Amino acid sequence: MATEIPKILKGQKAIITGGDSGIGSGCAISLAQHGADVAIVYRKGAEKAEAVAAECRKSGVEAIISQADVSQEEQVVAMFADVCKKFGTVDILINNAGLQADAPFTEMSLEKWNRVISVNLTGQFLCAREAVKEFMRRGVVPEVSCSAGKIICMSSVHEVVPWAGHANYAASKGGIHLMMQSIAQEMAEKKVRVNSIGPGAIRTPINKAAWDTPEAYNDLMKLIPYKRIGEPDDIGKAAAWLASDLAEYINGITLFVDGGMTLYPGFRTGG
Repeated sequence: MATEIPKILKGQKAIITGGDSGIGSGCAISLAQHGADVAIVYRKGAEKAEAVAAECRKSGVEAIISQADVSQEEQVVAMFADVCKKFGTVDILINNAGLQADAPFTEMSLEKWNRVISVNLTGQFLCAREAVKEFMRRGVVPEVSCSAGKIICMSSVHEVVPWAGHANYAASKGGIHLMMQSIAQEMAEKKVRVNSIGPGAIRTPINKAAWDTPEAYNDLMKLIPYKRIGEPDDIGKAAAWLASDLAEYINGITLFVDGGMTLYPGFRTGG
């Protein structure tokens, strides 16, 4: 008999950026399973977003889709207005949209640098700003949540682990860390909670080359003490808990969900 999933987010409204695939879809489905109505934000390809929404509706919640390029201010503002019109408000933001554009450092173009920073870091700033405005407008509704609102920034183990060949991506995640903590520090007295999740290696399209063959998978396992790759659901379950009142006193932290990757397994047998 399947274990019943507790509805720890019942009555809450959530936005998940980049919710049409990978970690974003895992978060959307998990939040829906825990009782939240969800808005899946996508940049292009409404079909994938609608497929995730349909999966979310199986949990008996409302699920909608909304289009936005999170690096564009006017699109973010319009997306929040669209979701708030349909849902009435927003209680949770999963700030997930992100990308990679890798290159050796001396060959990295300014276009690649700006593209990653604008989506991964500036996009999270724009979405967090609009979310906080809505949280402050509405305030705490005790029968819904102890907090006025919750933001979860999707970071990475690479906010602390350097990554050669990925300077733009690592810089964006390091920036997310201090942006998240600064917002958390500033907004805590308003009962707005802001945290990050730092995934390790998760089975998603963005890193398919790292797990798609037995040889690549075995090589990846050298970096993961727990000896398995993470799944989007691993991140989704952590996000649902962190967004719930079960985690009410947690603010300004990065929760690493990485199978121990940040334990620097190369040092397991001594330095």
